[in-house]
Amino acid sequence: MNRTIKGVFAALAITCSLNVVAAEDMITFASDREEVVGWTPVCLGIATPVQLPFGMNKWDVFGLDVNLLYSDAPKMYGIDVGGLAAVTRNDLMGLQVAALFNYAVEDVYGARVALGLNLAKAKVYGLEVGGFGLRPSFCGLDANIVGSYQRDFCGVGLAGIANIATAKSSGVVLAVGCNIAPVMSGLSIAGLYNHATELHGCQIALVNYCTECVSGFQIGLLNFIMSNQIKVLPFVNGYF
Repeated sequence: MNRTIKGVFAALAITCSLNVVAAEDMITFASDREEVVGWTPVCLGIATPVQLPFGMNKWDVFGLDVNLLYSDAPKMYGIDVGGLAAVTRNDLMGLQVAALFNYAVEDVYGARVALGLNLAKAKVYGLEVGGFGLRPSFCGLDANIVGSYQRDFCGVGLAGIANIATAKSSGVVLAVGCNIAPVMSGLSIAGLYNHATELHGCQIALVNYCTECVSGFQIGLLNFIMSNQIKVLPFVNGYF
């Protein structure tokens, strides 16, 4: 048993040594980001920077990053697992999983799963599943217990309460509560309310509202199209 434990620590020590040696050669590959000193294929630990290699918040990860509590890397390509939270301060490509939240400072390509929040300061392309999604732009498949909030949405969005886009929503959005977007293109289905300034497509809900229906129609108990001569119709309304 003792030999096995010693063997594991020896392997980790060798990995760290190889990464230190490689850091000088990989410094240009890690771009001109001053905080980055190199890269590693594997990171294992409790919480950044208590992990091997030590100080992983200064190392890009191209492979596997697993921390029991908190994971933080400049750039992450591969699988990133943080017991409570996972953070990438540059691009993320691959799979990121955490209990409380995932946070990316730059673009995300791949899948993120969290019981709590999926947050991003830049664009997200791919799949996200969680309690709530917050980012400037999303394209792909999005499923949230509460809902999502972004400037632009493109793809399929599923929400327990609301899907909200502050600029444009394109594709299919479904919510138990409401779907809101200034420009709505595609299919919007809500249990209670759909709201759009400009509609290109179909709204289905108990109450549907749009300022102008450029093309398309509404199905619901009450349907409002404010640019029509008849602004409110029951059951079905559309572009005339």
